[in-house]
Amino acid sequence: MLVLGGGKIGGIIVELLHSSDDYDVVMADASPQMLAHATAGVETHEVDVSDTAALSALAEGATCVVSALPFFLNAAVAAVAVDVGAHYLDLTEDVATTAAVRAIAEGAPVALIPQCGLAPGFISIVAHSLTKSFDTLTDVRMRVGALPTYPANGLKYNLTWSTDGLINEYCNPCEAVREGVRGEVLPLEGLEHFSLDGIDYEAFNTSGGLGTLGDTLEGSARGVDYKTVRYPGHRDAMKLLLDDLRLRDRRDLLKEILEDAVPITFQDVVLIFVTVTGMRAGRFTQETYAKKVYATTLNGQVVSAIQITTASGACGMIDLLLAEKLPQSGFVRQEDATMEDFIANRFGRAYA
Repeated sequence: MLVLGGGKIGGIIVELLHSSDDYDVVMADASPQMLAHATAGVETHEVDVSDTAALSALAEGATCVVSALPFFLNAAVAAVAVDVGAHYLDLTEDVATTAAVRAIAEGAPVALIPQCGLAPGFISIVAHSLTKSFDTLTDVRMRVGALPTYPANGLKYNLTWSTDGLINEYCNPCEAVREGVRGEVLPLEGLEHFSLDGIDYEAFNTSGGLGTLGDTLEGSARGVDYKTVRYPGHRDAMKLLLDDLRLRDRRDLLKEILEDAVPITFQDVVLIFVTVTGMRAGRFTQETYAKKVYATTLNGQVVSAIQITTASGACGMIDLLLAEKLPQSGFVRQEDATMEDFIANRFGRAYA
């Protein structure tokens, strides 16, 4: 396994695969500081992935190339993986990047599986599984949040994963199915409130979490949407930053502000809430999946909930791919995995 990127998620993917004793793992990153934190016994390489020749030489002979890099680097990595005959997986939430990977996958002799992880990723597997018990579908609503267990600032939020990915979700158009037709809705809109286990939350449109499920269910469900969950008040604070202060147009500055002022936390909770409505045996019926995953320890290391859920999602798909429980070539959707196979998997059990 060649894992590119040794950050918050890439490092845990390496740890999970290496500690399974079933994979020979190589980790590569452009940063010597990131490589210095690599799991003991894992081979490391300092490489700039924009150097196609260097990346191709490193990827030669790999079974899988797993990208835990920022989304804007993934399309080039996917092309290299196909050239060297390796399967490809990534964690991207970016719609345009996924479209580029889909184009690269056409006619490819290997599998390309973008959008692994939590959302997109596991959320699509859950939602697709719930839809199978309905005769006809009305609405599929997916809600996911990675939240601090102890919110202590005005945003009621802490950084738990990629800041680039977070900004991308808040600024880019969001896909949704309305009246059976897939289209776009605006980020930060569609505000709603709900309670779970006595705690109040808000949810609003963000980009990327729908994954390919909009394609899969277009025409068979009246409505399909994805919203990010936060504590009440967060959406309004972000609209102030993005719209009133116009930081939507200055993403580098926004990233600098967030990373300087909003601390990282490993004390978090991942909330997963999926509701499907439709007709079953002649009755209008609703079925709901609700789950919370908390921070944990892995081999003596404190691991945040978003790290373990995202990394386990990617590692579970690797296992299922190599067990031939997923298509072996071309573009592979997250919903190509069954809920039963995923939860039974040693890595997928993080969600069980």
